[in-house]
Amino acid sequence: MKKNPSTYYIQLTVWALLQAPHSIAFSPNSLVTNCKSRVILDAAKVGIFFGTSTGNTENAADLIVETFGDDCDGPFEIDSIGDLGGTAKKFSEYDALVVGTPTWNTGADSERSGTGWDEIYYGEMQDLNIAGKKVAVFGLGDQISYAENYADASGELHDVFESLGCKMLGYTSQDGYEHEASKAIRGDKFCGLLLDAVNQEDMTEERVQNWVSQLIDEGILEGGSVSSPTMVVESPPTSSVSLNDNDLLAQLERENAELRKMLEENSKLLDENLLNASVGPTVMEEGYAPHYNPRTERTMWTSRDGRKCYYTSGAPKLP
Repeated sequence: MKKNPSTYYIQLTVWALLQAPHSIAFSPNSLVTNCKSRVILDAAKVGIFFGTSTGNTENAADLIVETFGDDCDGPFEIDSIGDLGGTAKKFSEYDALVVGTPTWNTGADSERSGTGWDEIYYGEMQDLNIAGKKVAVFGLGDQISYAENYADASGELHDVFESLGCKMLGYTSQDGYEHEASKAIRGDKFCGLLLDAVNQEDMTEERVQNWVSQLIDEGILEGGSVSSPTMVVESPPTSSVSLNDNDLLAQLERENAELRKMLEENSKLLDENLLNASVGPTVMEEGYAPHYNPRTERTMWTSRDGRKCYYTSGAPKLP
């Protein structure tokens, strides 16, 4: 996971105040906003969002974040967006979005992801005002066990954002895949980056690196700078008093205490998300459907709602 930008804010604030003159003009009623020197760190331009059931899509999201580096923020699991202020608020923080999903409800006409995306597609998301926002889609699937429905949910994720007026980026070639059909195909290309963690896991890293480079070439980062902090110099107010070193340090300690509290809260939320992602079924339960992969000689058993699964060796033994 990437560090929260607030971490850097603390470090840069310390640096700025140590470099400042011993006497700084300020208004008693607005110490922070009227300091002669302050550091502002812009929010990341690209937000990475994903839904997951087994953790594979989260792993892909982590790799995408690592490849983008400091030009992105996240990844955020879509099920946790409510705790972060809601979908509209979180999406509004970024100029561009990279969104990912697995496919569980294979063959369904809609709500095919088996994740939190299904719960907001045709409700909360329909009220979003995100026309013109740049969006790229990635998805995971098993192209051998589900050759005729490979990564179908990626197509629905793409279509929902496109219907809201977003500018879709990141279409990729079907070359190198072994699927027979997919609802994620638009024209002769996939609607985004499709990955197969079961049959082509060794190709994931290279595919992600190439895709992120493609997105950058397509302009996903254009429209402002987020790569470095900006020093803003303001003129002192007409009425001012002297601020000594002790006052500066006291103010800095108060600001950092608030930031530390915020970081601790975000850390607790992250721990909860990681715990939830690691929980899955451990025993066969009634109602699980088998999906045998002859290449790996393993069977994946999925629950009726598509939210849980587990694997067994060999072909399924059905009554």
